[in-house]
Formats: sequence, C-alpha cells, structure tokens
Amino acid sequence: MTTATMTVQVRYFAAAAEAAGLDSETISAPTLGGLLEQAVSVHGADLGRVLERCSILIDGERTDDPEAPLRDGQMVDVLPPFAGG
Repeated sequence: MTTATMTVQVRYFAAAAEAAGLDSETISAPTLGGLLEQAVSVHGADLGRVLERCSILIDGERTDDPEAPLRDGQMVDVLPPFAGG
C-alpha cells in the first residue's frame, strides 16, 4: 500500500517566519510530523528549536499529533508564543 503525499500551504508567523526565512511555503507530506521534519531539513536547526515552542493549526484546528494526516490544499499555521498585553 502506498501512502499518498499531500501538498499543503504552510504559514509561519513571528519567530517561526524569521527562523524559516520566509512567511509561507508549499510542502508535500502525508502527515504533520513529516511536514515538520521536512521543514527543519530545509530551513535548519534554528527552525527546529522554534517549532518546539509553537502551536500548530491545521485548517484552524490546533494539534500536536505528528501522525495527524494531511489532505491536499490544507492550511498549516505555525504560531510561536506571542507576548503582549
């Protein structure tokens, strides 16, 4: 059985955008864990350290499950903790 690879749009915010060096990109991966691994392999360890503190939303729903499956066209938001008042 072949696992399909899904193409999703990833949006990085604040420190995640700085670490990735861009605000958004398209990544193909079958699961959230695969997507995050691919992002770190492309953008480096600084992004990996930021991702450890980030909230991840798939189509607006927060998840931290690396096995969460991805579907074509989904939006994945990477949100670091925000300070402010």
